[in-house]
Amino acid sequence: MTNPKDLIVLGRLGKTHGLKGWLRLSSFTAPLEEILDYSQLITKIGGQWCSLKIDQSRQQSNGLLVHVVGYDDPEAAKLLTGLDLSVSKNELPALDADDYYWYQLKGLEVVNKQGELFGKVSRILETGANDVLVVKPNEQSMDDRERLIPYLRDSVIDSVSLAQAKIVVNWDADYLA
Repeated sequence: MTNPKDLIVLGRLGKTHGLKGWLRLSSFTAPLEEILDYSQLITKIGGQWCSLKIDQSRQQSNGLLVHVVGYDDPEAAKLLTGLDLSVSKNELPALDADDYYWYQLKGLEVVNKQGELFGKVSRILETGANDVLVVKPNEQSMDDRERLIPYLRDSVIDSVSLAQAKIVVNWDADYLA
């Protein structure tokens, strides 16, 4: 049985395209084509976990088009629209010591160098220039403000400890959220 907690969503299937069962694919990987490196993608169809295989793909100006094995016409492919495509966390490539996947940062406590607790990372925004941590306060936080903290390693992020579930930031409590 597939444990949803072990899965990372890498993309979502969109509308059908053409007469041979092709679908638009919104890839959440960088680069977009990296999702195609996985031989099997896991999804939930009708309450059942199953594995899908993409056998063909092509680039379009606004993203990817893919064909999934066994879904050879628009009616069959339509059953897949809106489904998330996931892989097990242990299938993700290993990263360098100072690199992290977003899912690893979510839920970590964020404190500044003065020891003031801002809250926990609830999500991460991709802005183009740099990623931004959305830090939501919790019961132990110094105040009830949500903060948007840029993920800039050399200037804002002082340290990340997965073992301690903590991110230390060079960020004053009075900075605008």
